[in-house]
Amino acid sequence: MVNETVVEAAMLGKVPKVVVVVCLLRGNKVLLGRRRSSLGDSTFSLPGGHLEFGESFEECATREVKEETGLDIEKLEFLTVTNNMFLDKAEPYQYVVISMRAVLADHQQPQNIEPDFCDGWGWYEWGNLPKPLFSPLEKAVQAGFNPFPF
Repeated sequence: MVNETVVEAAMLGKVPKVVVVVCLLRGNKVLLGRRRSSLGDSTFSLPGGHLEFGESFEECATREVKEETGLDIEKLEFLTVTNNMFLDKAEPYQYVVISMRAVLADHQQPQNIEPDFCDGWGWYEWGNLPKPLFSPLEKAVQAGFNPFPF
């Protein structure tokens, strides 16, 4: 069933945005940052951002991780895609999220390059993630998503 907010958003010409996020793995840990944003403020999320016109998922993932953390990544793999609706805001949003997996290119430490958008980066065990998680990540975890290869 289509929500009234979705219909109104469509009538206003709203279109979904595409975001690429990166499950950056180091051993049994994943890199997460605490968001500073009107959408999901103070929640923990994966590094990532908007797909630019003409970019591949791998190019976007590499660029966003470098811009946000200063890290170089390698061995990128597509994991999944999710459709995320944010209808509880004054302005509704829809994000199509492309999730990628990657590892560090060498021994590096994340830097907080965009302090206006993130309070800092940390490595967390998948079975002991910090709270609260950004809602798309929280929903994925609750649905059994796991970025670690078997």
